[in-house]
Amino acid sequence: MRLLFVGDVVGRSGRNAISDILPGLIADYALDLVVVNGENAAGGFGITEEICQDFLDAGADVVTTGNHAWDQREALVFIERQPQLLRPANYPPGTPGRGATVAIARNGARVLVVNVMGRVYMDALDDPFAAADRELNACPLGSMVDAVVVDMHAEATSEKQAMGHYLDGRASLVVGTHTHVPTADHQILDGGTAYLSDAGMTGDYDSVLGMEKDEPVNRFLRKIPTARFQPALGEPTLCGVAVEVSDATGLAEAIGPVRIGGRLAEALPTFW
Repeated sequence: MRLLFVGDVVGRSGRNAISDILPGLIADYALDLVVVNGENAAGGFGITEEICQDFLDAGADVVTTGNHAWDQREALVFIERQPQLLRPANYPPGTPGRGATVAIARNGARVLVVNVMGRVYMDALDDPFAAADRELNACPLGSMVDAVVVDMHAEATSEKQAMGHYLDGRASLVVGTHTHVPTADHQILDGGTAYLSDAGMTGDYDSVLGMEKDEPVNRFLRKIPTARFQPALGEPTLCGVAVEVSDATGLAEAIGPVRIGGRLAEALPTFW
């Protein structure tokens, strides 16, 4: 089974990358399941129902989020009727939406997708490790599902790495999001779980984390905001990670970075 995880989509530039590139990737490389982190898709802050549907129409099977999940207030409402949109599972009980879902891949496999958010340098939520345990214990790999993908939306690399090792052997892929910079530490852990600290950003890299450069630079220089952050609108790079999963075990057999278009050096997995 071939899985693709696409890193944080930022603004219109990132959305264009999804609509222009993703359908071709699915067709050309026979991708079975695609997960897209869309928490920065609406002007850099949050996601709307229309944008979420655009991602699904382009071929995404599940859309994950993070600390910007509720920046567009309509998300509090439409997330209840959109089972393919996730918010972190470690939000307190009673928060709208869900933190996990089982998606049916194009090859018929059942894939559990879990979204959790870290607590180091982030808003304090419930324990992400306990939340991941709860979701994976309710739907374990090998007995109830054929693969498990975990989006660990976190600032601290140490917390992401700890989650990868904690879930090693119980998940097909543990991938970090949030920092908008792709890391080079893609690997298969000892127990067979594919891991990457951050999938990077899908958007314009001639920017500061996807935003037009002037205002972020000004705030570092003067410590005074003078304007709102605006997403950069240049040529985007689609960033993410690809994993091949064993049909027999649900664990990873290969992992490779994906970078297409824009300013970053192109990368495609050698097993595609």
